Amino acid sequence: MLHLRLDNRNSMKTGLRTIVHDRVANDAGGDSAASRRDSLTTRMDRAHLERRLQLEEHHEQHVRRFGKRFFYIESWCSAHAIIRASLRLAGLYRRAQRNAHALQLRENDVLLPNLPRALAGYRILQISDPHVDLSAEIAQTLIERVRGIDYDLCVLTGDYRTNTFGPHQPTVDAMARLRPHFKTPVYAVLGNHDSIRMVPGLEALDIRVLMNESVAIRHRGAELHLAGIDDANHYRLHDLDKARQGIPPDALSILLSHTPEAYRQAADAGFNLMLSGHTHGGQICLPGGYPLIIDADCPRQYAKGAWRFEKLVGYTSVGSGSSIVDVRLNCPPEVTLHRLVSE
Repeated sequence: MLHLRLDNRNSMKTGLRTIVHDRVANDAGGDSAASRRDSLTTRMDRAHLERRLQLEEHHEQHVRRFGKRFFYIESWCSAHAIIRASLRLAGLYRRAQRNAHALQLRENDVLLPNLPRALAGYRILQISDPHVDLSAEIAQTLIERVRGIDYDLCVLTGDYRTNTFGPHQPTVDAMARLRPHFKTPVYAVLGNHDSIRMVPGLEALDIRVLMNESVAIRHRGAELHLAGIDDANHYRLHDLDKARQGIPPDALSILLSHTPEAYRQAADAGFNLMLSGHTHGGQICLPGGYPLIIDADCPRQYAKGAWRFEKLVGYTSVGSGSSIVDVRLNCPPEVTLHRLVSE
């Protein structure tokens, strides 16, 4: 839980002015850029926007103050070296590096009751936790992997940035390189590594970021509703009730949540399907794929692959990228192609 000093109003207001007034990098149209910024502040509750900016600033200050200690391991300057040295000592480093770039296409049939016939076979490509600014090679691997995949909808479930602090423009620039290789439409949510200041830049790339909101998507005369919530792991600014607003009770509804930790709330809200990431499946696992760490407050069976809770069907991607260092053991990276199937 973050403990905030509520007297930090000036910096919070500066952050708010930044997201509203700063020009979006790589955007050639000034009018369209302003329109996107205005749209964001209109769509989002102002209190939510200010709170997110305040939490981000508090986190940045905490990292700068304690960055050389263990509070935030991704900011610890020796974390990369320790992981690499440990793997080298075990003779596994080269293998772990190769594994991190062995990006797989995993297919998952989603069995849903009362699925409209027009939506049977509907395909959703999920890309999670790419951490695109970790290395150019990881981005290129992802481009090559998605090439040629046939799907109806692309969803991104957070953690585009490698660090949880610092500049965000290199991440937006890396996403700009990836975006031409994703078929339209593309919807996304933010992860615990991402800054809300990235949203105008991502939306300038035609990646619609859902911040506790939903959209209706029509396909062959049928309709599905796609909702997305803000990060429920670190920032905890997710609002399932708000995301559910406007979705008819009996409509097919899909929730994008960076972390599976919101599974109970998603089930209570009546969502049919929840797509998540965040855990990396453990990234470095024991033989058999057993994760040592999942970094999520949920049962382990919800931290990787397909799962079900009450009437909610879920899937947690192990991610296409790597965190801290580009290595993986017994947990290959993936992009996931979900296919809707009627029970």
